[in-house]
Amino acid sequence: PEPPEGGWGWVVMLAAMWCNGAVFGIQNSCGVLFVSMLRLFGSSDDKQLVFKTAWVSSLSMGMVFFCSPIVSIFTDLFGCRKVAVIGAAVGFVGLLSSSFVSTIEPLYFTYGILFACGCSFAYQPSLVILGHYFKKRLGLVNGIVTAGSSLFTVSLPFLLRVLIDSVDLYNTLRVLCILMFVLFLAGFTYKPLVPNTKDKEGGKKGKFKLPPAKKICNFSVFKVLSYRIWAFGIPAALFGYFVPYVHLMNHVKDRFGDSVPEEVLLLCLGITSGVGRLIFGRVADYIPGAKKIYLQVASFFFIGLMSMMIPLCNVFGALVAVCLFMGLFDGCFICIMAPIAFELVGAQDVSQAIGFLLGLMSVPMTVGPPIAGEWRQGL
Repeated sequence: PEPPEGGWGWVVMLAAMWCNGAVFGIQNSCGVLFVSMLRLFGSSDDKQLVFKTAWVSSLSMGMVFFCSPIVSIFTDLFGCRKVAVIGAAVGFVGLLSSSFVSTIEPLYFTYGILFACGCSFAYQPSLVILGHYFKKRLGLVNGIVTAGSSLFTVSLPFLLRVLIDSVDLYNTLRVLCILMFVLFLAGFTYKPLVPNTKDKEGGKKGKFKLPPAKKICNFSVFKVLSYRIWAFGIPAALFGYFVPYVHLMNHVKDRFGDSVPEEVLLLCLGITSGVGRLIFGRVADYIPGAKKIYLQVASFFFIGLMSMMIPLCNVFGALVAVCLFMGLFDGCFICIMAPIAFELVGAQDVSQAIGFLLGLMSVPMTVGPPIAGEWRQGL
């Protein structure tokens, strides 16, 4: 059916906005948690501590994307609502379990895998469901939805700092479980307008019959040359993308000591990323078809340029300026990802097209921060 361009879609948009905020607000604030983990689990005898601790955050972010191809299959089979609700519940359990560990190693599973997999199952349906309700305004709506992560990225670092100083890391993780519980409730708003594979194969009253394998794993999207180039090109550019979010707080402490408020940098990233998502999301609506990719390529160039300038900044003000520009183009990259996928493969195949892309993105986003931490210790 033709998207209604509104109605219940505005409620869905707000729920998807909370999803982006809860998932990536926590992930992007990992620098604060990273410093706290170093203090809590640190030992003067452990020379690999930075490397091992970085794996917690990078594994978590990587798993959010690594699970995406599987999430897309489940979304096609069972619909956005069921997948999102179950994902939020799993994420809640993973985050709560993380608050009871006594060493760094269990966090690889509870936070890096269980919590992240739940986030992945909750996150991807929030991108797919928007295409059910919007088409002409899809770029703007995606900009608003993805701006949710910016709002949370702006506020969470300061809240986490206060909570960690007041009630320690474990109780802070329990407070964050509230965000996942609200996300669990938000998933129930994803009322589908496009029938899923279960409805198509079995009908509303019929018995569900598992569809053929080629329908479950829709590799036909890779037959589209433009999608193939895009899907393999983006991961190649992402090895350094998540590095600043993990190591920036520790870098500032080493270079400037405790004399500067390092959380301000995440504030700058979050604010301008939100502004960029709103601006470029609307701009993308006026760029015809797949030409939106050129806008994304430009954003990658400037993100890479700003990342290279971080170690060159000898004054805190310069670092603030770099983070402001980086956030602006980060917002551009994020907000037009789903609209580009819709343009390249169409609404019917977009779920798995996004899933395959995010799955490919998981590899560089997982290995990038630990490698950067290892190099940093060796220099």
